[in-house]
Amino acid sequence: MRYILIGFFFFKLNRTYILLFGVIRLASIQKRGERSFLLVVETGYGAKGKRKKRTKTIRIDDDKLLKTTKKLRDFLELELAKFQMEVESGEYIAPQKTLFKDFVIYWEEKYGVKELGGQTFHAYKTIIKNHILPYFENMRLEEVKPVHVLNFMDQLKRHDGGKEQLSIGTIQYIYRVLRNVFQRAVDWKIIKNNPVADVKKPKSKNNHNDEINVYSENEVEALFKEAENEPFHWRVFIALALATGLRRGELLGLEWSHVNLDDGAITIKQTIGIGQDGKPAIKGTKSKNSKRVVSLPSSIIDELKLYKDHWEQEKKHAGEKWVEQEHEWLFCNVDGKHFYPTSPTTWWNRFIERTEIRHIRLHDLRHTSATLLINQGVHAKIISERLGHSNIRITMDTYGHALQTADKEAAEKLDGLFSKN
Repeated sequence: MRYILIGFFFFKLNRTYILLFGVIRLASIQKRGERSFLLVVETGYGAKGKRKKRTKTIRIDDDKLLKTTKKLRDFLELELAKFQMEVESGEYIAPQKTLFKDFVIYWEEKYGVKELGGQTFHAYKTIIKNHILPYFENMRLEEVKPVHVLNFMDQLKRHDGGKEQLSIGTIQYIYRVLRNVFQRAVDWKIIKNNPVADVKKPKSKNNHNDEINVYSENEVEALFKEAENEPFHWRVFIALALATGLRRGELLGLEWSHVNLDDGAITIKQTIGIGQDGKPAIKGTKSKNSKRVVSLPSSIIDELKLYKDHWEQEKKHAGEKWVEQEHEWLFCNVDGKHFYPTSPTTWWNRFIERTEIRHIRLHDLRHTSATLLINQGVHAKIISERLGHSNIRITMDTYGHALQTADKEAAEKLDGLFSKN
C-alpha cells in the first residue's frame, strides 16, 4: 500500500482517498487500454443522489515508462493529484463537454484580460460577439474541424449572415481572433490541434498599393475646401492628421502643454483609447519609438495659434460647465473632457457622406501623410521617426510600393541628366 503526501492530499493507488481541508474525496485510476488510463474524481452527489464524477484520459507513449511498474504508478498518482487540484479549483475543462461559448468566457478570464491591451481586448470581444459566436457558440471544441472553419470563412466572404458584405480587412481580423482563441485551447491541452491553423488566412485580391488607400495632393486640397464649414476642432484634427501622420489615439491624447508654438513642434506622450471595461482610458504610447517630437509646417502653426485663442474663448464661455481641471485637451467636449475614442471616426464617416470627397478610412490620413512625404523625396528614416514606427522595416514594408514609385521617378530624372551627355 503506497501513499503520497502532496500539500493536504493523501493518495492511495487505484482507490484514492483525497483529503482536502477536511473533506474526503474519492478518486481512482482505471486502466482502459495498453496505453490509456482513466482518471476519475468524484465531486459529490447530484439532486437525485447520483454520484457526480469528473474524468480525464491519460495516454502514455513512453514504452519505458509502461514497462516500469513503480515509475508508472508514481506518474499516474502525480497526474491524479494534479487533476484533483484542477477539479477542486474549478480550473479543469473537459473538452468532450465544453461548448465554444463556454470556453470563450474562460479565454477572456485567463488570456484576454491578462495578455491583451484594453483596446485590443475590446475589439476581440466585439468580433467574437458579432461574428464568431453566432456560428460556433453551440459546437463542442473538439468537434470543430478545419472544414467548419473553411465554411465559416466562406460565409463571411459571401454575406455574413445576410448583413452587409464585410471588407477583406475585417475578415482577416476575424480569422486572427478565431485562431487566437483555438490556439489557447491547444496551449492549455484542452484540444490537440488548432483547426484554424490548417485553413489559410484570407488574402486580398488587390495588391499592396490598393490596400493602402490614400488621397492625392488634389484630393487633399479638395478635402480642406470641404472642411471649411466644419467645426474648428475638426478642421484642426484632420490638418494635424495629414501634417504629422499621428494616430487617432495620439491626436486625442494631445494637451496644450505638449504643443510648442514657438519651436513649431508637438510632443507625443500619451494616447486616448478604449480600456478593458470598454470605457475611455489614458494610456502610454504604442511603443518606445511612438513617444516622439514631430515638427509642424508653418501653416499648421499659424492655424494652431488661432485655434488656441478659439479654445480659450470656448472654455471661458462654458463657465461652470467646464469640469476638466487636470488636463487641457486640444480636442474636447464642451465640459473640457476629451472626446470618446471613436468620436473622430463617427464624425469623419458622416462628413464624407455629406460631401463629394472620396471615401477612405480616417486612419488612411496617416498613410496619406506618409505617401505625400515620400512623393516629396523625404528619406524613409525620417518618415519612420515621424510616424513613430518601432523600426524602419515597418515603414519600408508598409509603403514599399510608394517608395518604389518614388525611386523610379528619381531614376527618370537622372536619365534626363545622362541623356543630355
